[in-house]
Amino acid sequence: MSRPLYVAFEGTEGCGKSTQAALLAADLDAVLTRETGGTPVGERLRAILHDTSVTDLAERAEALITAADRAQHIARVVRPALAAGRSVVSDRSVYSTLAYQGYGRGLDLEELRHINDWAIDGLWPDHVILLDAPAEVVAERLRGRQLDRFELAGDEFHERVATGFTEMARADPEHWSVVDATGDPPTVAARVRDAIAHLLTP
Repeated sequence: MSRPLYVAFEGTEGCGKSTQAALLAADLDAVLTRETGGTPVGERLRAILHDTSVTDLAERAEALITAADRAQHIARVVRPALAAGRSVVSDRSVYSTLAYQGYGRGLDLEELRHINDWAIDGLWPDHVILLDAPAEVVAERLRGRQLDRFELAGDEFHERVATGFTEMARADPEHWSVVDATGDPPTVAARVRDAIAHLLTP
């Protein structure tokens, strides 16, 4: 690589983002992080966002909390790592706000882009890996897991979120790769590596 990379994994709940992010970070000797909750401040914000007892959070408030988390994350984790010459692999990124609060909650996408571009100081991921898993695979992976506030949001909400990710990937193929997330972790990891091989060539 001629310079450090900022790579984000996106996708629906249960598609395998955390596992694949960890595998790729180890492969690249990159900083592994996540949004929301990639900083101590972010962990406190994440607790509000994912708490199932929080039932009256306004949609705009939710969007602003996620923007605050991402501002802190970029300033304290991502930008310093890149400046030190380390690549960064993140489990979710600013694009999750567009998918969840935009497509999912129905907030204006351009307003969200503007607010979040300011929050992250213009530092968007170099490349996004969208893990694509069939609904039945996701359901099996989530079975028996204690679900959080977003995971309990309902099928229609998650269908809108999935559509959002698909549309964003389709609109920007230069910066997005859609990877089949079925199969065991090493198989999926090999697909991920193939998808970003062009970025790893000096």
